[in-house]
Formats: sequence, C-alpha cells, structure tokens
Amino acid sequence: MTTIEQFNEHVMGSYGRYDLVLEKGEGRTATDEDGKQYTDFGSGIGTNSLGYCNDKWVEAVCAQAHSIQHTSNYYYTKVQADFAKTLCEATGYDKMFFGNSGAEANECAIKIARKYSFDKYGADAERNIIVTLENSFHGRTMGTLSATGQDVFHNYFFPFLPGFVNAKANDIDDLKNVLAQNKGKVCAVMFEFVQGEGGVVPLTKEFVNAIFEECAKDDILTIADEVQTGVGRTGTLLTCEQYGVKPDITTLAKGLAGGIPIGVCLADKKCSGVLTPGTHGSTFGGNPIACAGGNAVLATVLEDGFTKSIREKGEYFRKKLAEIPEVEGVDGLGLMIGVRLKSKKAGDIAKACLEKGLLILTAKTKLRFLPPLNISYEEIDRGMAILAEILK
Repeated sequence: MTTIEQFNEHVMGSYGRYDLVLEKGEGRTATDEDGKQYTDFGSGIGTNSLGYCNDKWVEAVCAQAHSIQHTSNYYYTKVQADFAKTLCEATGYDKMFFGNSGAEANECAIKIARKYSFDKYGADAERNIIVTLENSFHGRTMGTLSATGQDVFHNYFFPFLPGFVNAKANDIDDLKNVLAQNKGKVCAVMFEFVQGEGGVVPLTKEFVNAIFEECAKDDILTIADEVQTGVGRTGTLLTCEQYGVKPDITTLAKGLAGGIPIGVCLADKKCSGVLTPGTHGSTFGGNPIACAGGNAVLATVLEDGFTKSIREKGEYFRKKLAEIPEVEGVDGLGLMIGVRLKSKKAGDIAKACLEKGLLILTAKTKLRFLPPLNISYEEIDRGMAILAEILK
C-alpha cells in the first residue's frame, strides 16, 4: 500500500490534495519520498516563513522541546513572556491572547468586540453586530465562517451565527449604508487589508480610511485580520503600517511561528482589559515550543533591512512576471502575490508546475505566491523559469 493509499484509508477527505508526498525540506526546497526536489513558492500557505528547517529556528525549537514542551495556562513560562514582550513592543499593541490558529485568533477578536460593547453599553443595547466584507475569509469555525463573506464556504452548515452583516469591499457608499442601517447596533468592523483567499485583492487606502473615520464616529472597534498579511508578508511587520492606520485589534497566525501552530489576538489599551478570567481560553494557546519558534521568526523579521528585502523581492517577482506574455496583471503587496492569467486556468498551471518541480498556490482564478520571506533571488529565478516555460 502506498503512503497516499494508507492516508486516504484513514483520514477524512476534507481537502483536495495533489498526489505528492513530501518527506523533508531544507531552505526553500522540499523533497518528496522519491527524492525529487521542488522549489517552494507557497511555504505551506504562508506558514513556513523562514523556509524549511532554518538553522536558528530548529535550534530554538529543539532547545525548548528538551526543556519543557507544555504546561497549561494555570502557569507561566519565560519563553511565552519573552515572545509576548517582543511582539507587543514591535507592533505597539498593549496586550495579546494566545491561540493555535488564525480562526482561533479571529474568534477571540469577535468575543472581545462583543464583550467590549456589552460591558460599556449593557445587554439591553444589543450592540453586537460585526460588519465584515464581501469576499472576505476569516476561518472555518462556525463563528469565523459566519463572519466570512463568501457563499462558497457557507453551503451545508446552516444555520450560521447571527450578528454578522456584509458590506462591499472598496465601496465606501455601501459601507456607510450598512452602518447606517444598523446604527447603534454595530460593535466592530472586521477586514483584511489584502483579501487572501478571496483572490489576493488589496483594499484601497481610501476605503480603509473610510472604515476608520466611520467607526470613530460611534465607538465601533476596528479589527484587522492579518492572519495571512502579517509578520512581514507584505513588506512591513504589519500591513496596517502601509495604510497609516492602527486597528483596535489585530489577529496574526500563519507565519508567526515558522510552521508550528499558533494564533495571536493583539489588542490596544482601549480593549486589552476586556477579557477577564474565565471569559476565554485555549488549552494549547501559548505553547512553549510554538513560542520558541515565534521568537526565532521575530528575531529574523525584526532585523534591520529584512522587511525592506521583502519589498524588493516582491518587486523583483513583479518584474519577472511582467515579462511573461500570458500574465495579464499582478496584485498584492510584498511577497503576497496574485497573478491574473489571460487564457489559462490557474489550477491547471499549478498542477503542471508541480510536475516540473515548483510548488505554487491558487486563489480563485489567480495563481498565488506566498514564498518563504528569506527566499533568494537565485531561487526566484529557478521557479520563475519553470513557470515561464509552462505558461508558453
């Protein structure tokens, strides 16, 4: 029995998988069980932010595994305290909550927003609606799925949780209309600066400014889902820096611990004291090994010039892509790249790339690149040569 046959016999078929068994990785190259190598432009959907088995990351994770792998949140650990201090100081947020995924981080943000209004305005105010955007994606739990503004993810799981309404992304008039229709009932507006699963679609600065201006009028919290865009992915530690705004709450996950499950909900002073003992929790949240991986990632991303190098590599990708006739256009920021094709199907191209030794992703009709943040120009050229040949 092959690995794939054994896997499929025992694991639920909730994913559409490629016929590829990855066995090991080094740098930005993965190797399958037959020894074939692949240049990685996907980094585990933006999770292996420093590539495979980065030396400093491995050292930090292994040292922590030899020390203590888990306690519980009844107790404290220094590695957790160090990570929280570094991240809060680097982002300018007051406090944080530890979870294990982007969905968990977003669930925490939702609960903070609703409890903030409950505490301040009372239960009778029923100030619990959260406005999210059409084409958004916030997770697959029932709460975050209810917040997600894409019907394609909604089928089968009815009924969804009440208290979520959608506004059109990049449509200021529609945003204002939705807020007006629910005036006095909205506790937060939740959004992604770049809609990742929605097709790598950036919000305009004008629209983001409108969110903050409208929310300021009625004490409505702003929640930025930076699960995919954060931790340097778009060329700054947080993407909000490029928009010149500071959300009340920001969520992070994916690349934060370099491949170990983690999720973080950051809160400013306005709402950092909302969660009190017993109001939220996570058994594995703040796991010492995950925090050790996170410390290694932050040590690299916060180095002088590192985020600048991400922006420069992103521009290099765009330059190379512009040379390919089949490419209609490129969207995204930094090393979060969506490629519009003129005639070919993204899914077909991704499969063909796999056969030639290149791992890439798709997002709706686009090819999607989320390469390791420390990818080299040589590795970019290698992968782009494969893509250019296939797109001929």
